Amino acid sequence: MTKKVLIAGFTGAMGQKAVNLVNNMLGFEVVAGLSPIAENNPEQYHLPADAKIFKSLTEIPDHLADFWIDFTTPKAVYDNVKFALQHHIRPIVGTTGMSDEQEAELIELSRKEKVGGLIAPNFGMSAVLLMKFAKEAAKYFPDVEIIEMHHADKKDAPSGTALATAKMIAENRPEHQTAPDEVETLKNVRGGDYQGIKIHSVRLPGYIAHEQVLFGGPGEALTIRQDSFDRGSFMSGVKVALEKVDQLDELVIGLENIL
Repeated sequence: MTKKVLIAGFTGAMGQKAVNLVNNMLGFEVVAGLSPIAENNPEQYHLPADAKIFKSLTEIPDHLADFWIDFTTPKAVYDNVKFALQHHIRPIVGTTGMSDEQEAELIELSRKEKVGGLIAPNFGMSAVLLMKFAKEAAKYFPDVEIIEMHHADKKDAPSGTALATAKMIAENRPEHQTAPDEVETLKNVRGGDYQGIKIHSVRLPGYIAHEQVLFGGPGEALTIRQDSFDRGSFMSGVKVALEKVDQLDELVIGLENIL
């Protein structure tokens, strides 16, 4: 039986990668796309000719799809995922920018509706491994800072990956400030702060998605870095999610939790 997929944000760069992925997966079919800016011409966006295009949530009928892939915007993603869960469509979410409170509300809703899904700050395997390695290193190097670098069009800062990295590191170190006696002569020059972990965001043309985690200790340092040079690299994680998310009975945060 073919599994039906709706792709929210299908007109964007990541959305188009997701369209191509599903088009080439056996047993899956794109049946619809959601975008407020799309024209009613499925083939223009490499969708199947009979795929439906919707501009708002209110247009989407019941029982349309089994999976909801979301690569939209921080402004839209919470309402999108809430809609998917309420209509028993399993969400696979690559959009970042939701607050901890919003994610907690969606997890609770997924438990109530008994619908599994995945929110992944990053679908790239290199980023997932970076977070895993950084969490382990924090036990031995509690003084750490994060630098994340993305393309100039990225809407949120810090990136969801950098924030997720900081949260995982914080689980393995006592909360404290590195260099607590510093004085900023330029406001915010030390970056954002998550439980004493400084996060610095770079936004420049030419970048895709990159992250460095810098650990410092007496007489030595450790740097863990990952680089995504092409958005296609994220599709291996989306493919894994499509194959495994129907085994979940609630919303899960982080690709590493289904690998």
